[in-house]
Amino acid sequence: MDGIKAVIFDLDGVIINTDLYHYKAWKKIAGKIGVYFDEEINHKLRGISRIDSLNIILGTADFSPKDKELLTEEKNRCYIQYLRQITPAQVSAELLGALEALKGKGLKLAIGSSSRNARMILDKLDLTRRFDAISDGNDISRSKPDPEVFLNAARLLEAEPPECIVVEDAEAGIMAGRSAGMKTIAYGAAAGKYAADYYALSFRDIRSLVCG
Repeated sequence: MDGIKAVIFDLDGVIINTDLYHYKAWKKIAGKIGVYFDEEINHKLRGISRIDSLNIILGTADFSPKDKELLTEEKNRCYIQYLRQITPAQVSAELLGALEALKGKGLKLAIGSSSRNARMILDKLDLTRRFDAISDGNDISRSKPDPEVFLNAARLLEAEPPECIVVEDAEAGIMAGRSAGMKTIAYGAAAGKYAADYYALSFRDIRSLVCG
């Protein structure tokens, strides 16, 4: 792919699917405070920050900023308990092969995730060393669809936005990538959806698109 020097991957839903863990944690919180929550609402939370997710779940329910902070902290504790189940065995050979192929082409690789747990997840998957930079929720003040997380990743990689391509599975992430001035690949279930530049059903497709 001409002009591309770096590939920035979202984490949840791309590198690993943690939707079920998020769903179970938010379901527990919603049940505690008596707010309705289902898988359709959970789908709307993909790619956005913890507090923005809580605001969607709460809807018009009135909670103070302090109460919201406590709820997001409790949700994160529940989520981390579920994350302890993650092992390197969940990383596919196809993913590893694609990362190696991209590296072999001289491309820089980064994670661009709104999650504050990105580094812990990558460590548990034994993937941290595979990436040249990690830009996550600890580094930003605005979550997707704001482009901050991807622009920060590009800065860490010392790459200009037009030299980067973003791999995302959520609409907010695709919007963030485009707002950053980067090319975008809608991956997996997002393939064929959203206004992405390219679509990929698998990491084999990503490898073919970027490496040629």
